[in-house]
Amino acid sequence: MLNIAVRAARSAGDLLLRSADSVGNLRIDQKGKNDYASEVDRMAERDIINIIRAAYPDHAILAEESGQHQGNDFVWVIDPLDGTTNFLHGFPQYAVSIALKYKGRLEVAVIYDPLRDELFTAKRGGGAMLNSRRIRVTNQSTLKGALIGTGFPFKTATHLDAYLGMFRAITTDAAGIRRAGSAALDLAYVACGRLDGFWEIGTMEWDVAAGVLLIKEAGGVVTDFAFGENYLASGNIIAGNPKMHHVLYRLIEPHVTDNLK
Repeated sequence: MLNIAVRAARSAGDLLLRSADSVGNLRIDQKGKNDYASEVDRMAERDIINIIRAAYPDHAILAEESGQHQGNDFVWVIDPLDGTTNFLHGFPQYAVSIALKYKGRLEVAVIYDPLRDELFTAKRGGGAMLNSRRIRVTNQSTLKGALIGTGFPFKTATHLDAYLGMFRAITTDAAGIRRAGSAALDLAYVACGRLDGFWEIGTMEWDVAAGVLLIKEAGGVVTDFAFGENYLASGNIIAGNPKMHHVLYRLIEPHVTDNLK
Protein backbone atom coordinates (compact mmCIF):
# COMPACT_ATOMS: atom_id res chain seq x y z
CA MET A 1 0.00 0.00 0.00
CA LEU A 2 2.89 2.36 0.72
CA ASN A 3 4.34 1.56 -2.70
CA ILE A 4 1.03 2.39 -4.35
CA ALA A 5 0.87 5.69 -2.45
CA VAL A 6 4.42 6.53 -3.56
CA ARG A 7 3.62 5.69 -7.17
CA ALA A 8 0.48 7.84 -7.09
CA ALA A 9 2.24 10.77 -5.42
CA ARG A 10 5.14 10.74 -7.90
CA SER A 11 2.74 10.54 -10.84
CA ALA A 12 0.76 13.53 -9.57
CA GLY A 13 3.97 15.41 -8.80
CA ASP A 14 5.21 14.92 -12.36
CA LEU A 15 1.94 16.37 -13.61
CA LEU A 16 2.36 19.42 -11.36
CA LEU A 17 5.86 20.03 -12.70
CA ARG A 18 4.72 19.74 -16.33
CA SER A 19 1.95 22.24 -15.66
CA ALA A 20 3.96 24.76 -13.64
CA ASP A 21 5.11 26.76 -16.69
CA SER A 22 1.61 27.17 -18.12
CA VAL A 23 -0.29 28.35 -15.06
CA GLY A 24 -1.61 31.38 -16.95
CA ASN A 25 -3.55 29.09 -19.27
CA LEU A 26 -5.25 27.07 -16.54
CA ARG A 27 -8.91 27.33 -15.64
CA ILE A 28 -9.18 28.38 -12.01
CA ASP A 29 -12.32 28.12 -9.89
CA GLN A 30 -12.97 29.87 -6.60
CA LYS A 31 -14.48 27.40 -4.11
CA GLY A 32 -14.80 29.94 -1.32
CA LYS A 33 -13.09 32.96 0.16
CA ASN A 34 -9.36 32.68 -0.63
CA ASP A 35 -9.91 29.05 -1.63
CA TYR A 36 -9.05 28.09 -5.21
CA ALA A 37 -8.82 24.99 -7.36
CA SER A 38 -7.29 24.68 -10.80
CA GLU A 39 -7.53 22.15 -13.61
CA VAL A 40 -4.24 20.74 -12.34
CA ASP A 41 -5.70 20.00 -8.89
CA ARG A 42 -8.46 17.97 -10.49
CA MET A 43 -6.21 16.25 -13.03
CA ALA A 44 -3.69 15.27 -10.35
CA GLU A 45 -6.47 13.97 -8.12
CA ARG A 46 -7.91 11.84 -10.93
CA ASP A 47 -4.44 10.45 -11.60
CA ILE A 48 -4.00 9.48 -7.93
CA ILE A 49 -7.46 7.94 -7.67
CA ASN A 50 -6.98 5.93 -10.87
CA ILE A 51 -3.74 4.41 -9.57
CA ILE A 52 -5.31 3.57 -6.20
CA ARG A 53 -8.49 2.19 -7.75
CA ALA A 54 -6.49 -0.05 -10.09
CA ALA A 55 -4.75 -1.64 -7.10
CA TYR A 56 -7.54 -1.48 -4.51
CA PRO A 57 -10.94 -1.10 -6.19
CA ASP A 58 -12.86 -1.70 -2.93
CA HIS A 59 -11.12 0.98 -0.86
CA ALA A 60 -12.88 4.19 0.08
CA ILE A 61 -11.46 7.61 -0.80
CA LEU A 62 -11.69 11.07 0.74
CA ALA A 63 -10.27 13.60 -1.72
CA GLU A 64 -10.17 17.38 -1.58
CA GLU A 65 -11.71 18.05 -4.98
CA SER A 66 -14.10 15.14 -5.51
CA GLY A 67 -15.09 14.42 -1.93
CA GLN A 68 -16.00 10.99 -0.61
CA HIS A 69 -15.97 7.78 -2.64
CA GLN A 70 -17.59 4.90 -0.79
CA GLY A 71 -15.75 1.68 -0.05
CA ASN A 72 -14.62 -0.63 2.75
CA ASP A 73 -12.75 0.12 5.99
CA PHE A 74 -9.66 1.37 4.15
CA VAL A 75 -9.87 5.10 3.37
CA TRP A 76 -7.33 6.99 1.24
CA VAL A 77 -7.11 10.68 2.21
CA ILE A 78 -5.84 12.71 -0.73
CA ASP A 79 -4.71 16.29 -1.30
CA PRO A 80 -3.43 16.36 -4.88
CA LEU A 81 -1.93 19.83 -4.52
CA ASP A 82 -1.44 21.24 -1.05
CA GLY A 83 -0.43 24.84 -1.62
CA THR A 84 -2.58 25.66 -4.64
CA THR A 85 -2.25 29.42 -4.15
CA ASN A 86 1.53 29.04 -4.04
CA PHE A 87 1.46 26.95 -7.22
CA LEU A 88 -0.69 29.47 -9.07
CA HIS A 89 1.73 32.27 -8.14
CA GLY A 90 4.88 30.34 -8.94
CA PHE A 91 5.84 30.34 -5.26
CA PRO A 92 7.93 27.17 -4.87
CA GLN A 93 6.25 25.54 -1.87
CA TYR A 94 3.62 22.90 -2.61
CA ALA A 95 3.25 19.14 -2.38
CA VAL A 96 1.15 16.06 -2.97
CA SER A 97 -0.23 14.50 0.22
CA ILE A 98 -1.66 10.97 0.50
CA ALA A 99 -2.58 9.07 3.66
CA LEU A 100 -4.30 5.75 4.26
CA LYS A 101 -6.54 5.01 7.24
CA TYR A 102 -7.84 1.62 8.33
CA LYS A 103 -10.85 1.71 10.65
CA GLY A 104 -9.98 5.30 11.47
CA ARG A 105 -6.31 4.70 12.29
CA LEU A 106 -3.58 6.20 10.13
CA GLU A 107 -1.48 3.47 8.54
CA VAL A 108 0.46 4.95 5.62
CA ALA A 109 1.63 8.47 4.73
CA VAL A 110 3.33 10.01 1.71
CA ILE A 111 4.14 13.67 1.12
CA TYR A 112 5.95 14.43 -2.12
CA ASP A 113 7.61 17.74 -2.99
CA PRO A 114 8.17 17.52 -6.76
CA LEU A 115 10.24 20.69 -6.97
CA ARG A 116 12.93 19.31 -4.66
CA ASP A 117 12.23 15.64 -5.43
CA GLU A 118 11.79 15.04 -1.71
CA LEU A 119 9.68 12.04 -0.77
CA PHE A 120 8.53 11.80 2.85
CA THR A 121 7.06 8.42 3.79
CA ALA A 122 5.81 6.69 6.92
CA LYS A 123 3.96 3.56 7.92
CA ARG A 124 2.54 2.87 11.34
CA GLY A 125 5.18 1.24 13.52
CA GLY A 126 7.78 1.47 10.77
CA GLY A 127 9.27 4.92 11.30
CA ALA A 128 9.42 7.94 9.01
CA MET A 129 11.74 8.47 6.06
CA LEU A 130 12.93 11.21 3.71
CA ASN A 131 14.19 9.75 0.43
CA SER A 132 14.85 6.43 2.20
CA ARG A 133 16.76 8.09 5.07
CA ARG A 134 15.25 7.80 8.56
CA ILE A 135 14.14 11.11 10.07
CA ARG A 136 13.46 12.34 13.61
CA VAL A 137 11.96 15.41 15.21
CA THR A 138 14.36 17.84 16.91
CA ASN A 139 15.33 17.84 20.58
CA GLN A 140 14.56 21.54 21.01
CA SER A 141 13.01 22.00 24.44
CA THR A 142 12.47 25.78 24.65
CA LEU A 143 11.27 28.51 22.32
CA LYS A 144 14.63 30.27 22.59
CA GLY A 145 16.32 29.46 19.30
CA ALA A 146 13.27 27.55 17.99
CA LEU A 147 11.82 27.85 14.48
CA ILE A 148 8.04 27.36 14.46
CA GLY A 149 5.69 26.86 11.54
CA THR A 150 2.11 28.06 11.34
CA GLY A 151 -0.81 28.72 9.03
CA PHE A 152 -2.88 31.90 9.06
CA PRO A 153 -6.69 31.65 9.34
CA PHE A 154 -7.03 33.32 5.93
CA LYS A 155 -10.38 31.83 4.86
CA THR A 156 -12.36 33.41 7.68
CA ALA A 157 -11.84 36.08 10.31
CA THR A 158 -13.85 34.14 12.90
CA HIS A 159 -10.80 33.00 14.87
CA LEU A 160 -8.45 35.83 13.96
CA ASP A 161 -8.34 37.38 17.44
CA ALA A 162 -7.61 34.00 19.04
CA TYR A 163 -4.91 33.30 16.48
CA LEU A 164 -3.25 36.68 16.98
CA GLY A 165 -3.12 36.02 20.72
CA MET A 166 -1.39 32.70 20.06
CA PHE A 167 0.98 34.31 17.58
CA ARG A 168 1.90 37.07 20.01
CA ALA A 169 2.58 34.61 22.82
CA ILE A 170 4.83 32.41 20.67
CA THR A 171 6.68 35.04 18.66
CA THR A 172 7.89 36.80 21.81
CA ASP A 173 10.50 34.11 22.49
CA ALA A 174 10.84 32.09 19.28
CA ALA A 175 13.79 32.59 16.94
CA GLY A 176 11.32 32.79 14.07
CA ILE A 177 7.87 31.87 12.81
CA ARG A 178 7.32 30.70 9.24
CA ARG A 179 4.12 30.58 7.20
CA ALA A 180 5.08 28.98 3.89
CA GLY A 181 1.60 28.04 2.67
CA SER A 182 1.57 24.24 2.63
CA ALA A 183 0.52 22.54 5.86
CA ALA A 184 1.57 19.14 4.48
CA LEU A 185 5.14 20.32 3.95
CA ASP A 186 5.16 22.19 7.26
CA LEU A 187 4.33 18.97 9.09
CA ALA A 188 6.87 17.02 7.04
CA TYR A 189 9.45 19.63 8.05
CA VAL A 190 8.59 19.12 11.72
CA ALA A 191 9.08 15.38 11.21
CA CYS A 192 12.55 15.83 9.68
CA GLY A 193 13.71 18.57 12.05
CA ARG A 194 13.57 21.63 9.80
CA LEU A 195 10.89 23.09 12.06
CA ASP A 196 10.75 22.57 15.80
CA GLY A 197 6.97 22.83 16.01
CA PHE A 198 3.77 23.83 14.22
CA TRP A 199 0.26 25.02 14.97
CA GLU A 200 -2.74 26.01 12.87
CA ILE A 201 -6.45 26.70 13.16
CA GLY A 202 -8.97 25.20 10.73
CA THR A 203 -7.04 22.74 8.59
CA MET A 204 -8.82 20.06 6.58
CA GLU A 205 -8.21 16.34 7.04
CA TRP A 206 -6.50 16.00 3.66
CA ASP A 207 -4.13 18.85 4.57
CA VAL A 208 -2.67 17.16 7.63
CA ALA A 209 -3.44 13.40 7.72
CA ALA A 210 -0.17 12.30 6.11
CA GLY A 211 1.88 14.82 8.09
CA VAL A 212 0.39 13.66 11.39
CA LEU A 213 1.60 10.10 10.85
CA LEU A 214 5.01 11.32 9.70
CA ILE A 215 5.48 13.28 12.92
CA LYS A 216 4.30 10.48 15.17
CA GLU A 217 6.59 7.98 13.46
CA ALA A 218 9.45 10.47 13.76
CA GLY A 219 9.03 10.62 17.54
CA GLY A 220 6.79 13.66 17.77
CA VAL A 221 3.45 14.50 19.34
CA VAL A 222 0.29 15.82 17.67
CA THR A 223 -2.86 17.00 19.46
CA ASP A 224 -5.78 19.33 19.02
CA PHE A 225 -6.16 22.47 21.16
CA ALA A 226 -7.84 20.46 23.94
CA PHE A 227 -4.80 18.15 24.20
CA GLY A 228 -6.83 15.41 22.54
CA GLU A 229 -6.77 13.54 19.25
CA ASN A 230 -9.67 15.24 17.48
CA TYR A 231 -7.40 17.23 15.15
CA LEU A 232 -8.56 15.58 11.92
CA ALA A 233 -12.16 16.54 12.69
CA SER A 234 -11.61 19.92 14.37
CA GLY A 235 -8.82 21.06 12.05
CA ASN A 236 -6.97 22.59 14.99
CA ILE A 237 -3.49 21.18 15.45
CA ILE A 238 -0.35 21.50 17.57
CA ALA A 239 2.70 19.42 16.64
CA GLY A 240 6.32 19.06 17.68
CA ASN A 241 8.68 16.93 19.70
CA PRO A 242 7.23 16.07 23.12
CA LYS A 243 8.85 18.98 24.96
CA MET A 244 8.20 21.57 22.26
CA HIS A 245 4.62 20.41 21.90
CA HIS A 246 4.10 21.02 25.62
CA VAL A 247 5.64 24.50 25.35
CA LEU A 248 3.37 25.41 22.42
CA TYR A 249 0.28 23.97 24.09
CA ARG A 250 0.93 25.94 27.27
CA LEU A 251 1.15 29.19 25.29
CA ILE A 252 -1.78 28.46 22.96
CA GLU A 253 -4.27 27.13 25.52
CA PRO A 254 -5.06 30.50 27.20
CA HIS A 255 -6.22 31.88 23.84
CA VAL A 256 -8.44 28.93 22.89
CA THR A 257 -12.08 29.96 22.76
CA ASP A 258 -14.93 27.52 23.38
CA ASN A 259 -15.59 27.03 19.66
CA LEU A 260 -11.98 25.98 19.07
CA LYS A 261 -12.02 23.07 21.51
